[in-house]
Amino acid sequence: MPRSHPLPKIWLMTDERLGDDLLPAIQRLPARSGVIFRHYHLDAAARKLLFGQVMRICRRRGHVLLLAGDERTAIRWHADGFHQRSQRASRLLHSAPVHDTREIAGMKAASPHLVFLSPIFATNSHPGARPLGPLAFNRLAKLVSSSRIIALGGMNRRNAQMLSPRLIHGWAAIDAFKKKTA
Repeated sequence: MPRSHPLPKIWLMTDERLGDDLLPAIQRLPARSGVIFRHYHLDAAARKLLFGQVMRICRRRGHVLLLAGDERTAIRWHADGFHQRSQRASRLLHSAPVHDTREIAGMKAASPHLVFLSPIFATNSHPGARPLGPLAFNRLAKLVSSSRIIALGGMNRRNAQMLSPRLIHGWAAIDAFKKKTA
């Protein structure tokens, strides 16, 4: 793994719902957190420009920055790694999203450093989707043997404390990091 410090336990998943609060949300993260840059809705030029702004903040704060997308683009954009299901191992820091036993089996050959297992709880990212719940999450987490698990989907500090620290390395969210309005 290319990084010399520990993998973050807290991750922000970016998307358009953060709006103008994106950059301040990254600033508010605890130092040495992780950011997965998504923003798929933007065209390539706008996405790369916003990624550059996010990267500057991440470097100042000591955050790990992964690009949601392919390894080659992550290298070109100078990301710390990439977030994508892949069929092969990588020299870069690699995380993969998984939701079920089929996806867990499919990612094993790539041996990603982190697996984002979701959705554990109801989430605004996928309204109406059926969450795994803690019991199914635990069952699936036990199938992920070679990677550290990041819990995702309706997560916040309180929900993360409901999950076994023996099974998860950390947690990720979007809404938990949005600026609270009165």
